[in-house]
Amino acid sequence: MSRILVGHSYFLRFDPKLWRARQPYPPLGTLYAAALLRERGHDVAVFDAMLAASADEWHDLLHRQQPSVAVLFEDNFNYLSKMCLLRMREAAFSMIAAAKAQGCTVIVAGADVTDNGADYLHHGADYAVIGEGEEAVCELIEALERGGGAEEVEGLMFRDESGEVRSTSRRAVIRDLDALPAPAHDLIDLDRYREAWQPRGRFSLNLVTSRGCPFHCNWCAKPIWGQRYNVRSPESIVEEIRRLRELGAEHLWFMDDILGIKPGWLTELAERLEAEDLQTPFKCLSRADLLQRPGEVEALRRAGCEMVWIGAESGSQSVLDAMEKGTTVEQIHASVRRLKEAGIGVAFFLQFGYPGETWEDIEATLQLVRDCDPDDVGMSVSYPLPGTPFFERVRDQMPGRHNWVDSEDMAMLYDGPFPTSFYHHLHSRLHTEFRLQKARRNSSVAAAVSRLLRRGQARPALGLVRDAALLPLQRAQLQVLRRRGHADSAALPIELTRVEAATPSGQESAPPRPKG
Repeated sequence: MSRILVGHSYFLRFDPKLWRARQPYPPLGTLYAAALLRERGHDVAVFDAMLAASADEWHDLLHRQQPSVAVLFEDNFNYLSKMCLLRMREAAFSMIAAAKAQGCTVIVAGADVTDNGADYLHHGADYAVIGEGEEAVCELIEALERGGGAEEVEGLMFRDESGEVRSTSRRAVIRDLDALPAPAHDLIDLDRYREAWQPRGRFSLNLVTSRGCPFHCNWCAKPIWGQRYNVRSPESIVEEIRRLRELGAEHLWFMDDILGIKPGWLTELAERLEAEDLQTPFKCLSRADLLQRPGEVEALRRAGCEMVWIGAESGSQSVLDAMEKGTTVEQIHASVRRLKEAGIGVAFFLQFGYPGETWEDIEATLQLVRDCDPDDVGMSVSYPLPGTPFFERVRDQMPGRHNWVDSEDMAMLYDGPFPTSFYHHLHSRLHTEFRLQKARRNSSVAAAVSRLLRRGQARPALGLVRDAALLPLQRAQLQVLRRRGHADSAALPIELTRVEAATPSGQESAPPRPKG
């Protein structure tokens, strides 16, 4: 059996915004791949880039382990891996070169590889896995060990003897997720994560209950699972939570695209967790329409849910319909009310800059935040990702780069409603206004400042004073940029009605969307 080094290229240090936040999670996708390779009898080590100081640690591990095969298996559960950040891609290319210099056979897998496999082959990789990767990597290594060829393995891209790039047929996704071994946490240094979480007072770990999303948001990239959705059994989740608790987890992040899509699944999970006394505080992602299902919010509460991030996206119904989101502004308001009544925190993902969005639409989104008063907000700019209908519709407007450098970039990559500078100022205004809004929940800003000072918390107090002084200036700056920079960004054609967009794809015929 082969000696294999499995790694990934998401260096948290290369993403300044998230490095400052210091809420790192282990790379589940990488650890699933390592666990399956080990189960198949291979000698496996893992390089975890998440908290690594630099790529030098990869070089050192290559030298110490002397692997015959190096596998760069990106974490497909980390949404940032789908964004194909340039710094991470550059790191991957550097890691490929180092492994080749060591004499390794190099296999790469992940969302960016699926979209741009030929680029990875050009930079030295021997094989690129297209789509879901665990089984493909195992089968490829087994084929190579017995002297076979890549042609017999589904889901691969490689060069033949003449140097031509060839691809095998697309691999079907794994249906029985319970059959996979648990992520190989023992192969990484969890103490690094514990230390990073220590200032927050509790240690958080991640898990995933499903793969894929059957909804139709036209900007959402689904290079690995397409419209396919498969879910683990509640029993397997209970056992994984038990194991994570044994590792010291005091909080959990469910990394599913959407938690609990299958009707009744959340209720069964809650009942099993209650029976085992394993309720653990957690955060998750959901949709406003799903939170309207009878018993949904109550099941989240019973299971231990502490915070739900809703993909609100916009306070404008016309923008939601253009995105083919399949939800309504009224559903967002109703979901917030239900969650708050259940004592569950609420956070919003917001997206600005979608084609056809107007200043009035932006104001509607800002008003949504004021009215709903969520506990947290995250803002992004519409990002055309390869393989999405959104990308295909605006690709002729993208003469320059197609990717952000890091998650803080927020560059407008196509001819959107406003230029990049406008959205940077909008980001500042949104968060300044949001911080002041939170301070006013129970009193005035002045009273909040006074209270903080009495507690000896001078820095947060000064931050509120600064925010109160800055907000009028930020509003004025945004108005100037609005008048200077507005472009007539044509709305894109809507291909799905709201009802169609809210209807999950049938699971017997849901391959990944083709790239135009």
